[in-house]
Order: sequence, then C-alpha cells, then structure tokens
Amino acid sequence: MFQSRVFASILKRNKGGSIINNAITNLRGTKITPFNHLRDIHHQQNPPSRSFLYGFKSLSKGHNCQYVPSSSRKMSTVAASVGSESKEGLRLLVNGGPKAQKMVGIWLFGSAAWVFSMVILGGVTRLTSISNHPEYKIVNKGMNLEDFKFIYWMEYAHRMWGRGLGILFALPFSYFLRKGYVTVRLGAKLCGLFALGAGQGLIGWWMVKSGLEEPASEYAQPRVSPYRLAAHLTSAFVIYSGLFWTALSVVMPEPPAESLAWVRGAAKVKRLALPASLIVGVTAVSGAFVAGNDAGHAFNTFPKMGDTWIPDDIFDLKPVIRNFFENTSTVQLDHRILAMTSLTSIGALWWFTRKLDIHPAVKSLIGATVGMAALQVSLGISTLLSYVPVSLGTAHQAGALTLLTLMILLNHTLRKPSASLLKSLPQVVKTAL
Repeated sequence: MFQSRVFASILKRNKGGSIINNAITNLRGTKITPFNHLRDIHHQQNPPSRSFLYGFKSLSKGHNCQYVPSSSRKMSTVAASVGSESKEGLRLLVNGGPKAQKMVGIWLFGSAAWVFSMVILGGVTRLTSISNHPEYKIVNKGMNLEDFKFIYWMEYAHRMWGRGLGILFALPFSYFLRKGYVTVRLGAKLCGLFALGAGQGLIGWWMVKSGLEEPASEYAQPRVSPYRLAAHLTSAFVIYSGLFWTALSVVMPEPPAESLAWVRGAAKVKRLALPASLIVGVTAVSGAFVAGNDAGHAFNTFPKMGDTWIPDDIFDLKPVIRNFFENTSTVQLDHRILAMTSLTSIGALWWFTRKLDIHPAVKSLIGATVGMAALQVSLGISTLLSYVPVSLGTAHQAGALTLLTLMILLNHTLRKPSASLLKSLPQVVKTAL
C-alpha cells in the first residue's frame, strides 16, 4: 500500500514523464554486468584448480561462462539469439532437449562399451580357439573334450555377442528416430556405423575362411590370413572410435573452454596430439599383423631380438613390401619400433605442453595418456617375455584400445569452440592472488 502511494506521488510530480524518461535514459547508459561480477567473485573464492577432478568435472559443462551484455535493454534479445545459435551455430546432433541428449548419449556410450568388450572377447577367442582342421592336426592334436568345449563356447559367445550388439544398436535407434530425437546429420553417421557393424560379421567369416586351407607344407604353421585378421581388428577399432566420438559430440557439443587463452593453448596442443594419435593408431594396426603372423612367439627377448638388435632375415621375402606384413621378424621389429615411437611421441606431447596455459581437463588427459602409454609398453614387453599367455595377451589388446580411447577423448576436448562461445569468453580466467 505504501509503495502504491509513493509510485502515485512520483507520477504526479513527473511533469511530462521527465523523471521516468531520465531514469530510463540513465539506465540505458549504465553497464550492468551482474553475472560477470558473480563469476569473478566465484573465481576469487574458488580458483580453478589444476587437479584431475576439476579438469574432468568441467568436461561435461560445455560453455559454462556466458558473457552478459552491458546494455540491459538488449539482454532478452541477446539471450534469445544465443539460444538459437546453440541450435544453429553449434549444430546439435540431438533434438528434444537435455533429456533426449542424455538418453542418446547413454545409448551410444553403451554401444561403444559393447564394442570394447567384443574386441577383448575376440582377443581371447583368437588366442584360444582352433579356426580350422589343419590347426588341430598340427598344433592341438590330442586335445580332450573339455578343452574343446572351452574354445567352442568362446567362439560361440563371440559370435552371439556381436549379434547382440546389432540388436542393442538397432532397437534404440528405431525408437529415437520415431521420437524425432535424431537429426539428419546424426542419422547419417549412425547408419554408416551400423553398416560397418553389419559388414564386420562378413569380415570375420572371411578371416576364418582363410584358415580352412591346408598349409603350404607340413612344417608351415596353420593360421588365418594376417591381412584379413588386420582388416577385422581395424574395422572393430574404427567402429568403436566412431561410436565413442559421436557419443562425446552428443553429450559435449562444446569443448571445455573458459578463456581465450585456454582456447589458444588447446590449439597448440592439438598440433602435437594429432600426429601422436596417428602413430598410436598405426601401432595398433601393426599389432594385428603381429597376431596374424604369431610373431609374439618368436624372439621372446627384450630389448634385443635374440642375440641381435636387428635380425638378418627381415628382407628375405620378395617383393620387399611383403616382409612388412608376412615376415615374422620384420613384423615384430616394426611393432617394437612403433610402440617405442608412440611412447616417445606421447611423452614429447606432455613435455612441450607442460607449461602451456591450458584447461585443467586437457592437462589431466595428457597426464593420463602418458601413464597409459607407459603401461601399454610394459604390458607388451611382459607379454613377449612370457611367451604370450592368454591373460597378458588379452590385457595388451585391451590396453591398446584404452590408449586409443584416451587419444580420442583428448582430440575431442581440443576442438575449436563455436563462434558464439568464443565471443562470450574472457581473455583469461581470473584467479585469486
């Protein structure tokens, strides 16, 4: 009641609306930055920690520092434009809001995890099963029924697990399409991945079929084609990488960035991370040729290969190019060199970026990647020295995919933010003195 009387008194004293007009004019000339002020207070009271937990906590926030324009008259207009830019400028992969985004993300991460388990199960199957009759006669003659049951169920489980993945992928995909959650761009990507998954079954049979032939001589080791085995494993890695990258893009459409300085730092890291990722990928593929040629059962010494650093027969096959894919000595030597190159490149990535001003999440990922690379090399050496036991061989294959996962996550985190987010970022993140 009192407020109403005061307001009426002001209206009576306002000759021609001059008081209100002047107030509005003054308001328009005032810079109002409540959210920026609150953000600065937050950074002063809670400075951005460089810890592992802070880095990964901010991964899921996306563009968490929005700049509020100084003119209050334009605040609602700018807010509306930012909302439209988040749909158009960012080109979100999922329609339907955060709930739909979360559902699709969980489904894609679950599918990627299923593929990961398929790769591990495939490694166990390859290390334990008999793919053909010649292999039984020469390698596993005298196997008892219980041993045969084990390898049979491993092979059967691997095949059924792959078919289960098809159902896990297809049914939710159909549901999300029906609900209208999947955009055209996301739908095209997922259809491509589904086609690769369907083709993976054919590649698997094509690989097994190569082991049904009798070896060239009674002294030759019966095995599947190393080329087909490499194609099968590489295809699995491609499907996994595609699913994991797409899942990250769904739940994290913007990279973690809180200042332009961090964005510039991320760009510098990316120039080193991309070549390192390529080396890691090539090393993983070379491991498939090691498995396809049973090269892990030769030269079970380290760092030398037997009594020499480089075997004498690395170029025995003609043409020379065949040695890199079919010669046991050359294949293992290549894998050793690539493994150490991967470790060196990732170590160099950490060394040259350790003093850069970058997001804590990026620092955490680089540190985790260095640790995983060192562990993977240690697993590889242990597997070789132990004459490839199933447990270590499987762990080594899982380590390769884990290292690849970290490289994918690192490169995804290093993406360039959208134009709308770049405009909203301060030059630097303010921290407490």
